[in-house]
Amino acid sequence: AQNVLWRDHQINIIDTPGHVDFTAEVERSLRVLDGVTVVLDSVAGVQAQSLTVWRQADKHHVPRIVFVNKMDRIGANFEYAVSTLTNRLYANAVPIQIPIGQEADFQGVIDLVEMRAYYYEWTDPSAEVDRSGRLEPREADVPADFLEQANAAREELVAKVAEFDDDLAELYLMGEEVPAEMLKASIRKATIELDIFPVLAGAALRHRGTHQLLDAVLDYLPSPMDLPPAVGFEPLHPDKQIERHPNNNEPLSALAFKVISDEHAGRLIFLRVYSGILKRGMSVYNPSTRGRERIGRLLRMRADVREPVDEAGAGEIVAAIGLKSTKTGHTLCAVNAPVAMAQIDFPEPVLSISIEPESRNDKNKLTATLMKLVDEDPTLILSTDDESGQLLLAGMGELHLEIILDRMKLEYGVSCNRGRPRVAYRETIGSIAEAEGRFVRQTGGRGQYGVCSLRIEPLPRGSGLEFESEITGATLSTEWYSAIEKGFREAAASGVVAGYPVVDVKAVLTDGAQHDTDSSELAFQIAGSLAFKAAMHKASPQLLEPIMRQEVVMPAEMLGTVIGDLNSRRAKIQSMETVEPKPGQAGIGSVMAYVPLSETFNYSTDLRSLTSGFGDFNMELDHYGVMPKHVLESLGR
Repeated sequence: AQNVLWRDHQINIIDTPGHVDFTAEVERSLRVLDGVTVVLDSVAGVQAQSLTVWRQADKHHVPRIVFVNKMDRIGANFEYAVSTLTNRLYANAVPIQIPIGQEADFQGVIDLVEMRAYYYEWTDPSAEVDRSGRLEPREADVPADFLEQANAAREELVAKVAEFDDDLAELYLMGEEVPAEMLKASIRKATIELDIFPVLAGAALRHRGTHQLLDAVLDYLPSPMDLPPAVGFEPLHPDKQIERHPNNNEPLSALAFKVISDEHAGRLIFLRVYSGILKRGMSVYNPSTRGRERIGRLLRMRADVREPVDEAGAGEIVAAIGLKSTKTGHTLCAVNAPVAMAQIDFPEPVLSISIEPESRNDKNKLTATLMKLVDEDPTLILSTDDESGQLLLAGMGELHLEIILDRMKLEYGVSCNRGRPRVAYRETIGSIAEAEGRFVRQTGGRGQYGVCSLRIEPLPRGSGLEFESEITGATLSTEWYSAIEKGFREAAASGVVAGYPVVDVKAVLTDGAQHDTDSSELAFQIAGSLAFKAAMHKASPQLLEPIMRQEVVMPAEMLGTVIGDLNSRRAKIQSMETVEPKPGQAGIGSVMAYVPLSETFNYSTDLRSLTSGFGDFNMELDHYGVMPKHVLESLGR
């Protein structure tokens, strides 16, 4: 998170990676941001990774502006990049600028709202900044050779925005000139309401277009005051909602959205303050831990500079030091006015690897390092293999885990040996079945006695595990129900097909028997476990595998080759298309398919080979599907 000042306004910027393996970074950032700047490559336009990030922003209803970057690159094509927003994201993209030239001829941009041209006349921005301390584009009239194009583009801009503003539409239909301030206000309103997505152009590496981009952030993206209040709930009464407005006079509410481990400062907790004032040294309440924490220090992050501050008000993002129990997704609030914000939802890891230290002496250091990384990244899970005793690290994909291992080596000096990737399979059932579980032991003294019958039924995907009783009368005392449910859930942690967790099953307690003196919680817990295992054997057990939604982009002439390779990986092709940027340019092909995760290992390398390095892909978990019988048999199951 970075904090910058622009036109007397404070802007908090969070940069996130676009790759889907780092979806957690995007997810937690979108949760706390008020607006997004989507950066596109001027040559490629919308890439495979852009699709997932755009969908995440849609889910959180976050307003967006788009910056078409690298306009000075060979092959830059502003019109094509804009068209991919419409064709691939189905976004109502509205250019509010047009570039003055492209590739090596890129000189500046024309602002279609003000109808002014801005030229970037520096070649080495770092040298210019060192001499003058400031880089300012030269403002001028729209050049004569671009005037016709600019007028047509402005008319199209006004027409699109007028669809969402009756006053603007009236002026437009009467053929009258639309004032710049009126147009700017209409663009802002339509952007905040997600009706349009303004598009700008530039070349950020050389500071070309970045001034107008920052202006657009202030002009078109919302401030905290433009958005509805944050909604939480009473910690002890989740059904009772509480609103927190972006007002310093309201009780404190803040959300922890990121944790990093710093060599010198320890744990840094990044917080978005929604209401009230967060002060250094104050005591705050954490509803997730039901405990108090004390704010040690507060830092405002500005590039490499950490600026200590005494307080942060509503709408600000700061880093806090001294919080011991707060984790990503936790709410911090006023002690006398508790509120809990909804937790940040993260997808479950789909891939794991075994990890061993290179030497026994490194074992404790390895474990400590992994614990720090797991604390930082909610999509990492560290566990121990019950059979081998090896450490297992689960993450979102191959790239995710590779980068984690690289970080261990570079940042912490810890090297390790890694095993082959393991897919996070699940098990379920295909039919209804019933069985009895009986745990009876007579040893002369007090024995053990627990008998129960369970009927198990398949549930829709994503339902998890459910338990209920349909026993009527006094057949079995209700005091044993929780023990039977505990036995069922413990048994479901390891299925009968291959020992993977069982999901999407409902267990119904139908009957049971008890003994006046020998019955115990342990006996009924074991009986519940035995009943579930026996019933699952009879209920057509199935192995579920992660099915990934995979989108691949490549040169159009390679589309057939890529589809053939996907088919060999048990993919189910859902759609394919070919787009020609403009006459004379090579076409671009894309395909969307559902592919089992187990078939995607090394796909990045294979795709580069198939497409001579020109292919790109994006992949995210879509659902769990039943593994075909012939594949199951080939695995020896």
